[in-house]
Amino acid sequence: MNPLILIPARMAATRLPDKPLADIGGAPMIVRAWEQAVRSGLPVAVAAGDPEIVAAIEAAGGVAVLTDPDLPSGSDRIRAALEAIDPDGAHDAVINLQGDMPFADPALARVCADLLAAEPACDIATLIAPEADASDRSNPDVVKAVVTMGEGERYGRTLYFTRSTLFGDAPVWRHIGLYGYRRAALERFCAAPPSPLERREKLEQLRALEMGLQIWAAVIAEAPLSVDNPDDLAAARAIAGRQQATGNRQ
Repeated sequence: MNPLILIPARMAATRLPDKPLADIGGAPMIVRAWEQAVRSGLPVAVAAGDPEIVAAIEAAGGVAVLTDPDLPSGSDRIRAALEAIDPDGAHDAVINLQGDMPFADPALARVCADLLAAEPACDIATLIAPEADASDRSNPDVVKAVVTMGEGERYGRTLYFTRSTLFGDAPVWRHIGLYGYRRAALERFCAAPPSPLERREKLEQLRALEMGLQIWAAVIAEAPLSVDNPDDLAAARAIAGRQQATGNRQ
């Protein structure tokens, strides 16, 4: 396969306005996310909804594509950027990394790409991690994945995603919102309207399942920090401060 990493980002954010340009240890958050993606060794571009994001990435030496700011989702944004960057279809897989995960392990992109390569039935690859604590089970902000995976296995096919509390005492898998799409699956997904379950749970990946696309999930050790509110931003700045103190940017 020939994967390409695309990072969707836009300035509009209800809980944290202008989030992509938030300063984290002297660098905009989107630049830190881009730097981590570059360390994967795969080609990387940012699918930007605003000129300010393009300017920040280009100033750092990266590639960014300005997309329509009114696109409804990150998936639509990466599809638009893909068509602009690669109109001839050289890249048959797209890894959608999140611009609000400034410290995501560069290996995570490879995990998604490897899962697509290993499972021909997999249309969309994603990641799951063990619950951080018992409160995750009832927290609607923590998306849970229901996965067909036996004991000791490291990946499996997903059956459902939910914000609701799951019944029983079995381990709960926390969904990590990074995706690897086969190009044809991304095009099918973006061409379809929002589905009933997607609207109910406010989770767009349910549209893919309702369409009959297969989503497979690989296990990672822990969820990377996602910056969604001022407390998360403070935590990210603290991490950056510790890295600078030790001389370790990664």
